[in-house]
Amino acid sequence: MLSVNLRTRVRKEWTMSKVRIGFVGVGSMGQMAHLKNYVTLDDCEVVALAEVRLQTGKLVAERYGVPKVYPDHRAMLASETLDAVVASQPFDRHAVLLPEIYPHVKYVLTEKPLAVAPEAGRKLAAAAARAGCTHMVAYHKRSDPATEYARGLIDQWKADGRLGRLKYVRILMPAGDWINNGFLGRLDAGDKPPALDREPPMTDLDEPARKAYVSFVNYYIHQLNLMRHLLGEPYRVAYADQTGVLLAVRSESGVPGVLEMTPYRTTVEWEESALVAFEKGYLVLRLPAPMVCNRAGTVEVYEDPGGKTPVRSFPSLPWVHAMRNQAMNFVKVCRGERKPPCDAGEAVLDLDVAREYIRQRFGQ
Repeated sequence: MLSVNLRTRVRKEWTMSKVRIGFVGVGSMGQMAHLKNYVTLDDCEVVALAEVRLQTGKLVAERYGVPKVYPDHRAMLASETLDAVVASQPFDRHAVLLPEIYPHVKYVLTEKPLAVAPEAGRKLAAAAARAGCTHMVAYHKRSDPATEYARGLIDQWKADGRLGRLKYVRILMPAGDWINNGFLGRLDAGDKPPALDREPPMTDLDEPARKAYVSFVNYYIHQLNLMRHLLGEPYRVAYADQTGVLLAVRSESGVPGVLEMTPYRTTVEWEESALVAFEKGYLVLRLPAPMVCNRAGTVEVYEDPGGKTPVRSFPSLPWVHAMRNQAMNFVKVCRGERKPPCDAGEAVLDLDVAREYIRQRFGQ
């Protein structure tokens, strides 16, 4: 049996090994998509939060057992020793906020996209690198167990060549009910936020094109990122439909892809899917609404290599939703156990694709 002193030391070392996380912003997504997942993980400890709506911050801290509440990120960073920060902020806040956080922690997680303009994104990626800070961008679809399974299968098919070469990727993204009751129980004291500094609007687009760009990166940049993830390589814009429904791409190795953007809409359902086609088979990835809980996406697999009966299968995946698995992945990144599913450097590519899409669609 372990001696009392040894048990105490083991317990202390285990506690000290926990990743110390501070939150910046817990009013909406920070509270309901992120914080409620992190506080249930054994390998991390949420030790503080910063919320400019201080009364709301206090309510949230009380519910989730967070010991310290600060009125802003500066006060929290000045007082706490943190390993990581989860900064759930509007993306036009990133260019102003993140350079003040990078020097104080080794790891940062933010929502997508990285910034508004591609150049602002490049500056953030460079600033993170200079500070020695790993910035993971929360493209949660990469952390859905269904996406992880699909990507592993794609890599396997590419490696063994049994189903021939990758020929095509199609992503369907109809607008739908993305919240899926995910904000039930959200705490809000009703206090109003102060005016905050934000990234300046882009000046190289007229107003209609600028609004279209901001809307596009806010809603469809998840699919731009997923396209690269499924292709396994960068791609360029090949065609931008003037109505805003169709975006065609071609990968570095010549594989075509298509993103269909709300060819129809739903009021209750969420019908996002991706077809990844090889010469002798395919998989269909179906993803749930972003705020769904305790449910992964699904994968349909069809293999017809020839010489035997084709097989269609539907693997059973764990009862883990993407946001929770993303939190677990970020903690693993902080512990040096894996690389980020998507870091700031790669996230810049999404902004570049978005800007090129708008250039082709609007001619500017």
